[in-house]
Amino acid sequence: MLSEYVVPGNKIEIRPVNQDEFGEEILVRKKVYQSQVSDILSEDRLEILMPMEKTRLISLPVNSEYTIFFFTETGIYQSSAIVMDVYKPDKYFVLLLQLSSGLRKTQRREYYRLDCALGINVRPLEEDEKMAAARHDRYLKPDLAFKQAVAVDISGGGLRFVGETAYEPGSLIYCQYSLTMGEKKKDYSLMAKILVSMEVENKPGTFEHRAQYINIDTSEREEIIRFIFEEERKRRKREKGL
Repeated sequence: MLSEYVVPGNKIEIRPVNQDEFGEEILVRKKVYQSQVSDILSEDRLEILMPMEKTRLISLPVNSEYTIFFFTETGIYQSSAIVMDVYKPDKYFVLLLQLSSGLRKTQRREYYRLDCALGINVRPLEEDEKMAAARHDRYLKPDLAFKQAVAVDISGGGLRFVGETAYEPGSLIYCQYSLTMGEKKKDYSLMAKILVSMEVENKPGTFEHRAQYINIDTSEREEIIRFIFEEERKRRKREKGL
């Protein structure tokens, strides 16, 4: 079944097991890695390129288990897999994975994150805004001061951003950014909950946050997901020189 849907070059996401639906726990940072399929060896074994974080290779421990999401031409498929080996058959390091569950299609497209450098405006929610958010009301005060930050990845579930302000895990924020699809530009004003906040290594006073959207309209989520997949298609075409 694997070779019917997954081919070398397909993008994948690698998640430690037992994470929540957004892929993070509030107080414990668990990494989500992106990579791609290198080769299909059998219907339950495949090689993937060793994930990278910035310029550093990430060697996942042998015998560790992960949830793998395959982003294919026919949709997104999910399976559990165990890391069996790490080696370098050519000029790239690869991980040998053994699927430990069947491949199943998933509609949770928000899992996929798009790396980016997107300017955003952020501020904490005021107390009356927090009370409104608890009632699933999107009441937001106008004309309050924002801090500038940069989103380094976005998804239909939330975003990861870097800025000079530290936010406590569990706190609520208001973020604004714009996305362009085709010739149309749309502004988004969204509430989000901080899941993780940590100071960036070797950059004192700079903080990285992962936030999950709250009270987001389904239509807005779908627009963000559509933007992400359009951008990913453009990138694949550029990689192929089309």
